[in-house]
Order: sequence, then structure tokens, then C-alpha cells
Amino acid sequence: MKFPKAHTLKNIAQIIDCEFIGTGDFPVLGMNEIHVVETGDIVFVDHPKYYDKALESKATVILINKKVDCPEGKALLISDDPFRDFNKLTNHFKPFQPSGCQISKTAKIGKNTVIQPNCFIGNNVEIGDNCIIHSNVSIYDNAIIGNHVEIHSGSVLGASAFYYKNRPSGFDPLKSGGRVVIENHVDIGAACTIDRGVTADTTIKEGTKIDNQVQIGHDTVIGKKCLIASQVGIAGCVIIEDEVTIWGQVGITSGITIGAKAVISAKAGVSKSLEGGKSYFGIPADDFRTKYKEIASIRKIPELLEKLKQLDK
Repeated sequence: MKFPKAHTLKNIAQIIDCEFIGTGDFPVLGMNEIHVVETGDIVFVDHPKYYDKALESKATVILINKKVDCPEGKALLISDDPFRDFNKLTNHFKPFQPSGCQISKTAKIGKNTVIQPNCFIGNNVEIGDNCIIHSNVSIYDNAIIGNHVEIHSGSVLGASAFYYKNRPSGFDPLKSGGRVVIENHVDIGAACTIDRGVTADTTIKEGTKIDNQVQIGHDTVIGKKCLIASQVGIAGCVIIEDEVTIWGQVGITSGITIGAKAVISAKAGVSKSLEGGKSYFGIPADDFRTKYKEIASIRKIPELLEKLKQLDK
């Protein structure tokens, strides 16, 4: 998330009421999570295990819960609760804006685009030309929809990330200030849910087709010309490269990459990154050849056990 204008370190420290290390006029351009952070951004870290990763990242400002040596050319914001203060910054720069009508006055709708009855189109949404948005679709604030996109009934674009901190008082959500971006010629089936990024974009690239009842988590990027069948669940921060096919009821864990032209068969459980150009199935998912050998070996177990019994006699 980039700020509308550059801010100073002193100004950011005042917003969240914390101490800073660095010059007061040090420029701050935005805020992001560690996996998408860029020069000029703030990143937060609240566990010693991840201090080095944050301090050595592209981030220019580190919101941290301990005084440490500040890397050259960077600045620190010292907070007793970086998670809380990161939320404060999200609320400051991307506050929730109620909408008093079904299609926001700040939304931009392209030529020949049809919005069916009972849709909700939020603030600052942009929808391109020649799109069809079927009834009961909800598109939250700041989403970007390309040209020739069709979204079927009941789908929701832009709900908050499923991202919580476990505290003694309960689960504390990390506020979502990112967007959903849908490129040209994408089809989205009925009752799909696509969460917005925490600070960046959840992106569906050109030509991808998504069936009904698919869940796509925050900050996930789905490549061009992918096919995703019904009841697939994709966690946050996943990268799915171009021309990947994913059949129904596949579950994909967070933070992994699926290589281009991979095929993942129905009911697979994907717990690690998968190489492109291969076919996979099973739990945990593996390539067909390896999986079939594994199944063949399992089928031999009763025979082997019987042989062991005979040897014992």
C-alpha cells in the first residue's frame, strides 16, 4: 500500500504514538507485509525469530517491539505492540468508508457493462468495458475489474483477509487495506469468494476461468489462462503461475508456488510448492508416477504381512 503522498518518520510516529530511531524528516512512502515490501515501506515484526528477515528486507522503516541496531539507510519505529500499530496505520490511511447506495457514486463503470439488480459496488471500484455482473454480487471498495469479465451470482470480491493474532482476550484481526484486481477476460463462477490483500493486491490474471464455490485467500496471485474447478480452497500468499489446472475440492496451503502448466487432480491436498508441467494428486499431493508407485507398494502390505506370518511359523 502506497500512501497518497510521502510522509515523514516523525509524522508516522505521531500517528501511532511511538518512539522512533532515525531523522524526523526521513521519508516514508507506504506500508506492506514482508513478502511484498518495497523500498520506502514500513514493515512490522513482533517476534525475535523474524527480526533479521525484517531488518534485512527491502523495507526502509521497521516497526519493531525492541530497540536493536538500526541498519544503515533505514529507520525504526519502536512499539510495544507492532501488530496493533500496523492496524492503526491501516485504519488511518485506508479507513472503512460506509456506502449509502448499492452502486457507489465514486465507482467507475465501463461501456456496455451490465450490472444486474441487487449488486453492491463499493467506493472507488473500477469496472471495465463489456462486463456482466450478475445479481447479488458484492464488490468491496477499491477493487479493479478489467474488460470482458463475467461474475456470477453470489460471489464476493474484497472481503477481509483471514489473518489473526491470538491474544489472551481472543483473536485480533489484522486489518485489510489491499485490493482485489481482476484482469481482462476472466470468468468467475457463482458463490466464489476472493479476499483482498492485507496491504497489496489479490490478483487474477488475464484469461483465467474460475468455477463455482472457489475460495481465494489474501494476496494470492493467479496467473494467466488458469482453470480452477468448483470447491477449490486456496490460502493466502499463494503464487499460481500461468496455465495451471486445478480440479474440484483441492486444498492449497499458504505461501507456496504452483509452477506453470501444472495439473492438480480433484481432492488433492497441496502442502508444498509444486514444479510446473507435471500432474499431481493425493494427500499430500505428489506427481502421478510417484503416487502410483506409493499406492502399489501399499497394496503389497497385506501380502508381505502374510509372508512374515508364514516365516514366523
